[in-house]
Amino acid sequence: MEPERFEVQRVIAAEPARIFSLLCDPNGHVAIDSSGMLMSASGPAVRSVGDTFVVHMDRQALNDLPLGRYDVVVTIVTFEPDREIAWTVAGRDRPSIGHRYGYRLEPVEGGTLVTSYYDWSAIDPEWKRRGVFPVIPEATLRATLGILARTVAPELSQADR
Repeated sequence: MEPERFEVQRVIAAEPARIFSLLCDPNGHVAIDSSGMLMSASGPAVRSVGDTFVVHMDRQALNDLPLGRYDVVVTIVTFEPDREIAWTVAGRDRPSIGHRYGYRLEPVEGGTLVTSYYDWSAIDPEWKRRGVFPVIPEATLRATLGILARTVAPELSQADR
């Protein structure tokens, strides 16, 4: 049976609050995206379950489907300050397919253990039959954690040079 969820982890030399703040900011998602699909975002920082923002996407970055540019609505489904944030994605005029992205944050010596996850186990059976999931590979989540690390702890990136 094929996996229906990816989880990757990395210790990042920053406090959970600093990381969580970036993850609450729609533009923070664009800044750390390693897929190349997130072009920009609009909307205020999220503060609770049910909050939404819009991400302007370009599927050409994946070169898999001829979707071009489109918008998605991100809806927060888990919000535990400085601990976990997760969301679903829907089209502006279509409901969510059921996939979920998120981050768990755990304070550890030297910073925060960040777990990034992507779960498509609850997608509609029709989408499962289409065979288009996972949309992004596990390596993309891992690369995004690298970008997150250098974004929230840039002084460490500079010190390594």
